[in-house]
Amino acid sequence: MKPLLSNLKIDINNKIFLKDPESSDLGKRIIEHSIKLIDELGFDSFTFKKLGVIIGSNESSIYRYFDSKHKLLLYLTSWYWAWLEYQLVFSTANMSNSNEKLKKGINILTRTIESDSTFSHIDEVILNRVVINEYSKSYLTKEVDDENKDGYFSIYKRLVTRLHNMIIEVNSTYIFPLSLASTVIEGALHQHFLKNHFKSLTECDDETQPSDYFTHLVFNTLNNN
Repeated sequence: MKPLLSNLKIDINNKIFLKDPESSDLGKRIIEHSIKLIDELGFDSFTFKKLGVIIGSNESSIYRYFDSKHKLLLYLTSWYWAWLEYQLVFSTANMSNSNEKLKKGINILTRTIESDSTFSHIDEVILNRVVINEYSKSYLTKEVDDENKDGYFSIYKRLVTRLHNMIIEVNSTYIFPLSLASTVIEGALHQHFLKNHFKSLTECDDETQPSDYFTHLVFNTLNNN
């Protein structure tokens, strides 16, 4: 899969950025170090001024790529969901058994992320932590409806639809496939957060992964429908 992914460019809605960060070395450094700095400081404490110090560039140069840190977060989370989508598509494309395909899909979307050397300027393990901790801040805003109309969340919604399609392949009579699919993807972030910070609120730990829980949840739900 890696040789295939290495030839792919992850496409993000061009309304999110002013200049494509993939188009220059500075843009790639903005992405690389913003992920690390948000992970270190948290999104609320992250600023373009602090990022400029890290990358040795003026704050104004960052504003040439993104007009706000909110748009930067939208870019990072969109990139993450698109990266997962590519893995999902390539890993399940040739699978004919619907049950095994769904199991594989759930695992890809809920597992603990491992390092991927395909994109040298993005550490997917750190980006995963950022998404777990900060993703909700990208849509819990007053502007969410307008941004949704502009397609800012299209990749995330497309990913939910892909999982929905796998679910109905297994059980076409189940009446809540979209709700189940979105619960798996959103719930995985929550379970990883609980596993890392509120261990007494989940059975997930180093031995039992969120992917184990969601595989159990989905198949028990579909089999008992």
